[in-house]
Amino acid sequence: MGPSAPVRRVRSGAAPTLRGVRRILTTSLVAVSLLVPAAAAQGASSLIATVRGFGHGVGLSQYGTLGYAQHGWTADRILAHYYTGTQLGRLGSSPVVRVLLQNAHSSYAISGASSVGGQLLDRTKTYTVVRGRDGLIVRDGGKDLFTSAGPMLLRPASGSAVTLAGPAQNGTSGGAYRGGIEVGIGVGGLTAINVLSLEDYVAGVVSAEVPASWPDEALRAQAVAARTYAVTTNAGGSGGNFTQYADTRSQMYRGVAAETATTGAAVRATAGRVVTYQGKPVATFFFSTSGGRTENVENSFVGSDPKPWLKSVLDPYDTVSPYHRAQSFRWTLTRATRSLAGLVKGRLKQIRVLKRGVSPRIVRADIVGTAGTTTVTGPQLRRAFGLRDTWIRFRSFSTDVSKQPAPPVGGQLPSVPAIPRTTPVDPTTGGAQTSSVGLRIHGVIAPATAGAWASVERRAGARWVRAVDVEVARGGAYATTLPGPGVYRVRYGGQTGPAVTAR
Repeated sequence: MGPSAPVRRVRSGAAPTLRGVRRILTTSLVAVSLLVPAAAAQGASSLIATVRGFGHGVGLSQYGTLGYAQHGWTADRILAHYYTGTQLGRLGSSPVVRVLLQNAHSSYAISGASSVGGQLLDRTKTYTVVRGRDGLIVRDGGKDLFTSAGPMLLRPASGSAVTLAGPAQNGTSGGAYRGGIEVGIGVGGLTAINVLSLEDYVAGVVSAEVPASWPDEALRAQAVAARTYAVTTNAGGSGGNFTQYADTRSQMYRGVAAETATTGAAVRATAGRVVTYQGKPVATFFFSTSGGRTENVENSFVGSDPKPWLKSVLDPYDTVSPYHRAQSFRWTLTRATRSLAGLVKGRLKQIRVLKRGVSPRIVRADIVGTAGTTTVTGPQLRRAFGLRDTWIRFRSFSTDVSKQPAPPVGGQLPSVPAIPRTTPVDPTTGGAQTSSVGLRIHGVIAPATAGAWASVERRAGARWVRAVDVEVARGGAYATTLPGPGVYRVRYGGQTGPAVTAR
């Protein structure tokens, strides 16, 4: 934005006081707009969301981990920082992990398998698993080789992998996997589950979650967090046949495709090590970018119980992330209403935050509509608008321009004293300018502080220049006269409302 013409702040001790006269001006203009209808020339609205961070904000920040590693922190120290009051322990055994790769398919093509149900297979062939009348069938071309009433596990030779063809749920096109592929009958079709050891699983996670080029200590911290998460969570539930998804519903997993020299070394260097609290492994949530501070689990996963190891901590080195700094997104209120769908009553007016967490991510907020108010959680707002995080600050602008209304029959409009602070300024000469057509600009800014000042800017070529200032009334309402026809917008709190045309 280019330089603006000066608007002087005038101080006066005359009665009434300048502040009181300003309030008279604002109140009079708002009162006029309520008492006397005016033909609107144009109106517009917008909702601005300013967002920091990326993810749910709980536990280990991956970019923060990168920053700490670049500043010489070890994996042990990094983990102790993000998981409050924890220590590192070692598992007594390596459990089996069951990862849901695909489901609801009519068949699967699998290669690299050397056995199924005790029967040897040719690892150079591709076999098809389909559902038959009596259960599952393994086919070699058009020949049925093996039938099972229940799930069947196709295993590779020792040290090798099996390959599952076709699109997987996590967006990849199948892939090679350690352990074996178990095909079963599920809701809507067949399921494909990768059954493998914990350490092989972690080797398929680390570079799927963070770049393999990151420092060794960052990779080691990620390996420990991934291992601990795998042994403390069960996405399939107590009665399910899998324990982890292959995507962000659990943690990203790509099998052999994710195995690299650097991440493999990090997995081996931390083999069996997990994060513990009071001697027991605990759920180690992690995410991309904190924005400078992580969040308490109960404030992000609204409704969950507080966890002493999942507390908000400062994250000063998270600045290495491209999502650390605030970024703004803008919608019209009409489009925002559509995004909120069933969450808004009538048309959206504003979003009013009721409670923030420590970071301060949104915990609860009111969606104020023309037909009522709905209370929602921060995660609901994040999903509705497709935002990266719940560290959000909303501000809505509604702006209308109209011609000054005629005096009511038998009466006069309230007199408005001349105030230098609100005198329109000619953007070319810098001198006072008056309107010959009686144009007004008015609307609502939410949230806004009563008694604060907003600037009305006028487009001058490719620049915006300040034309007049207006005091904000209670509820964020504002109203003032304009110097003449043109394109205008309102600026408040470093943000701008939509452009409107006054004719």
